[in-house]
Amino acid sequence: MEESPTLGKRKEPEENTDDKEAVNQESASKRRNLAQTCVHEVAVPSGYVSSKDETVHGTLSNPIYSGDMAKTYPFRLDPFQEVSVACLERNESILVSAHTSAGKTAVAEYAIAMAFRDKQRVIYTSPLKALSNQKYRELSQEFSDVGLMTGDVTISPNASCLVMTTEILRGMLYRGSEVLKEVAWVIFDEIHYMKDRERGVVWEESIIFLPPAIKMVFLSATMSNATEFAEWICNIHKQPCHVVYTDFRPTPLQHYVFPMGGSGLYLVVDENEQFREDNFVKLQDTFTKQKPGDGNKGGNAKASGRMAKGGNAASGGSDIYKIVKMIMERKFQPVIIFSFSRRECEQHAMSMSKLDFNTEEEKEAVEHIFRNAVLCLNEEDRNLPAIELMLPLLQRGIAVHHSGLLPIIKELVELLFQEGLVKALFATETFAMGLNMPAKTVVFTSVKKWDGDSHRYIGSGEYIQMSGRAGRRGKDTRGICIIMIDEQMEMNTLKDMVLGKPAPLVSTFRLSYYSILNLMSRAEGQFTAEHVIRNSFHQFQYEKALPDIGRKVSKLEEEAAMLDASGEAEVAEYHKLKLEIAQLEKKMMTEITRPEKILFFLQPGRLVKVREGGTDWGWGVVVNVVKKSPPPLGSLPAALASTRGNSYIVDTLLHCSLGSSENGSRPKPCPPRPGEKGEMHVVPVQLALISTISKVMLSIPSDLRPPEARQSTLLAVQELGKRFPLGLPKLNPVKDMDVKDPEFVELMNQIEELEHKLFAHPLNKSQDEHQLRSFQRKAEVSHEIQQLKSKMRDSQLQKFRDELKNRSRVLKKLGHIDSDGVVQLKGRAACLIDTGDELLVTELMFNGTFNDLDPHQIAALASCFIPGDKSNEQIHLRAELAKPLQQLQDSARRIAEIQHECKLEINVDEYVEASVRPFLMDVIYCWSKGASFAEVIQMTDIFEGSIIRLARRLDEFLNQLKAAAHAVGEASLENKFNEASESLRRGIMFANSLYL
Repeated sequence: MEESPTLGKRKEPEENTDDKEAVNQESASKRRNLAQTCVHEVAVPSGYVSSKDETVHGTLSNPIYSGDMAKTYPFRLDPFQEVSVACLERNESILVSAHTSAGKTAVAEYAIAMAFRDKQRVIYTSPLKALSNQKYRELSQEFSDVGLMTGDVTISPNASCLVMTTEILRGMLYRGSEVLKEVAWVIFDEIHYMKDRERGVVWEESIIFLPPAIKMVFLSATMSNATEFAEWICNIHKQPCHVVYTDFRPTPLQHYVFPMGGSGLYLVVDENEQFREDNFVKLQDTFTKQKPGDGNKGGNAKASGRMAKGGNAASGGSDIYKIVKMIMERKFQPVIIFSFSRRECEQHAMSMSKLDFNTEEEKEAVEHIFRNAVLCLNEEDRNLPAIELMLPLLQRGIAVHHSGLLPIIKELVELLFQEGLVKALFATETFAMGLNMPAKTVVFTSVKKWDGDSHRYIGSGEYIQMSGRAGRRGKDTRGICIIMIDEQMEMNTLKDMVLGKPAPLVSTFRLSYYSILNLMSRAEGQFTAEHVIRNSFHQFQYEKALPDIGRKVSKLEEEAAMLDASGEAEVAEYHKLKLEIAQLEKKMMTEITRPEKILFFLQPGRLVKVREGGTDWGWGVVVNVVKKSPPPLGSLPAALASTRGNSYIVDTLLHCSLGSSENGSRPKPCPPRPGEKGEMHVVPVQLALISTISKVMLSIPSDLRPPEARQSTLLAVQELGKRFPLGLPKLNPVKDMDVKDPEFVELMNQIEELEHKLFAHPLNKSQDEHQLRSFQRKAEVSHEIQQLKSKMRDSQLQKFRDELKNRSRVLKKLGHIDSDGVVQLKGRAACLIDTGDELLVTELMFNGTFNDLDPHQIAALASCFIPGDKSNEQIHLRAELAKPLQQLQDSARRIAEIQHECKLEINVDEYVEASVRPFLMDVIYCWSKGASFAEVIQMTDIFEGSIIRLARRLDEFLNQLKAAAHAVGEASLENKFNEASESLRRGIMFANSLYL
């Protein structure tokens, strides 16, 4: 491993002040000091010597620029902007990490101005097409020669400054585009997108492949490991990389909490970032004062979950109405009200029907802008309800912004908001990304969000991003954040959310077939998969953590040596037996928890043990078994029903922490600890989480709503625990459940044999409490040491190499490469496809599926490859689509099975479900055949904006398929893909962006 780069660190000097009053006004001086503070660090490769003239450029650790400026500004630059400009003038890469409103754009503009001055080209990348469009508009107003390249649109591709999505840049790097020879700078906006699970790898690959001559500007929201990122850049490009970091908010924020159903606001964090505990205590009191018996505690968990959900929306609506009204009365507008659900955004906006925030003059201005905007649509589309219904709302100064809106409406709302004609905006968190559109006030309608796995509190990084929209520089003395909460919150949870550190940037690097094939087809110099793996941020972060792991191991080894050394072999043996039994039982339960085997035994009253990941929730009592997933409930991420096939949920009475179900919140299961009081609640549990089934059954009360009914069940479970000190008797799958499979019988015999050994073990019989604890700890320590050591051995590098080997095997089996790793015809086609599953779609191209279809069927089938919203409705497909869909599913299954055979961790059913998304096949088919937009939106419950987004990505995908067909000389297929694409490109689906 090479020497790690050295870091120079400096803090900007804090401004001196002789003003006596300012000294007394602590908060004022504190703000000023904060304004003057920015941290500058630089990562420098070992042995690097700077050749810059210090009189003009300062030093590496103290860059100061005294030459002619490439661009001047109508305002005085903040310290972080001055330092950034000095770094740019040194012609060195830089990461600028600052809050949204701090002014990072000024730094990007300076880099562009330098490129113009030095007759070079510059690329500006952004994570989303919509942001690229906005950025193009913004930069075109500032500079003369700007072009745009997204998958949808190309404008002036030979311009000196090119705005593009990161995917386009990666494609250029893979194809060795000539453009890059003239590029001096690449600006990566919103670089924190690199931690995006789906697309993060695109940033990593682009950064790794950029030629060393090109310097980079990274713009990021605040992140806690900016230095580590700069060290990685320095490490792979062997050039200095500066970090300029500032926590400074030009406009300080005040954070208030509004308890649902209450009437007042409580200031919990003031503008000096001081947490006000006194106010927090008063806030907690409002919850205890609300009349007892509120909320359905226990009972049928599913029903209570739905009520909580419905109830919140209803009371939340009136609470939100109260808050918005109060904000307007106190002149705290404009306000952005963040919701984590698109439907909720719309409901809240509609509940404002009695409010009107615009003057007659403003109403006319809104109508004028609105009429001009919709001129780009044809007559028929202008009359769509989604457009018609918006005008009265917008005229009253109220608007909605989320990803499901028609793009034209979304952009119109952004433009009206920027013009100050929208006073109350109901938005999802996507509005907090990208362009700086600040408001005076920000409201959070909830502190929890559903992230696909569980309902969790929003993280400090997310809170920082959204609350950062509050406070307009130069207009507001302070920004206001109002957090609505509907249940008591731990003080530390709130503190961590509002005052927590920004999240670190963590690599989500993975190997895709697209990348592997592109690298193989360009195997020259540094363009190899091995090079990418070795230089990934993932590998860099892993190697950086190794010394820490080493120190941890030494510490644990010291502890192990101090623990009683006698009986070490016994302890190891005892622990090994327990681990072996646990592993075999897990294998056994995977087999037994199949619905056809287990459902018969899950009668009400049956005791089952529930385990999620590493957490044992202890014994619970079966209340009810339900087919299909309930509304998301509980604090167990995995306890939520999977979306696959027929899932079953076991409503189980489980021990939960005391008070965890106050005010209709969800009960939090917790294993009972000695001497700790708890209470029982019904929690929905997935079949797969049942780790043991007992022979024992209890009779349970028919009505579990009264707390005493649930408490008596808890006592009965505890009593059983005393009666069976060695554990409750378990159902034997062979003898009691009649499972006859010979392999399974053998597995049960192994478990029984190991259990006999365990019961006969001296440690099992040892009564010495202290000795037992010491043994137990010793066993834990030894196990932890083993795990850490294997982690150190198990280089990530090796993991990725193995995966590369397995993926190459898959490519050989499918005929993309030959036995020498040379890319074949099929692989050449797959190289050109990065919008959909490249293996699956080339399979259809080469097995003739597409040959038998007309362009409309092709468009419909190709839509299954594009990720998007799921429909909740049953899908009924016409005959001409059902057969191609079946062929697609069969091919997906075959590819998944081949990947499984080649030792890739893949669940065949899940792969088929994730790869084939037939939700909009019918819609696309009808649109392709000429149906109107008004007709196709009646065919689905999916949002209009989501349909349009899918259609545009589908068009991009079809164009990639056209290029792939061309590359392999399939002229007739190329024509079909072209016709399919042409059949989509009309009307509102492809209306121009208002930004262009």
